[in-house]
Amino acid sequence: MQDDWGALDRFDRKILAILAEDGRISIADLARRIGLSKSPTQARLRRLESDGVITGYRALIDPIRLGLDHVAFVEVRLNDTREAALAAFNAAVAKIGEIEQVHLIAGNFDYLMKVRTRSMTEYRIVLAEKISTLPHVSGTSTYVAMQAVKEDASLGPLGNVA
Repeated sequence: MQDDWGALDRFDRKILAILAEDGRISIADLARRIGLSKSPTQARLRRLESDGVITGYRALIDPIRLGLDHVAFVEVRLNDTREAALAAFNAAVAKIGEIEQVHLIAGNFDYLMKVRTRSMTEYRIVLAEKISTLPHVSGTSTYVAMQAVKEDASLGPLGNVA
């Protein structure tokens, strides 16, 4: 099912939308909400998991309650964008816990990162000691978020299915 939205029928899409909102829902409740019995619902769920459409289940933790309320978005420019350089950067960036997201970008810079720390002081250390020392980094620009207006882990169009 790799990148095949069309292979998902309306029941699969409903399952995904419901689980995106409540990953702890029981099979019985999930079946009731999608309009199937428990056995086919469970079979569909197992297929979605085995096909890699559902990659796992986890708790959503409020970082603000843990004192992690400093968010910065960082543009990263590399001095080499050949495949080997990108692979080295990708492997190294995956090891930095303060970096929540990293995206390869088509534009005036190469990567966009979302970095979460407790304070500006802590962020400056992460930038100097971790991000700036990543392989092939030639420069960075930082934008500090003042407020999160929308942070949603839902799957966009799936939110309109259930």
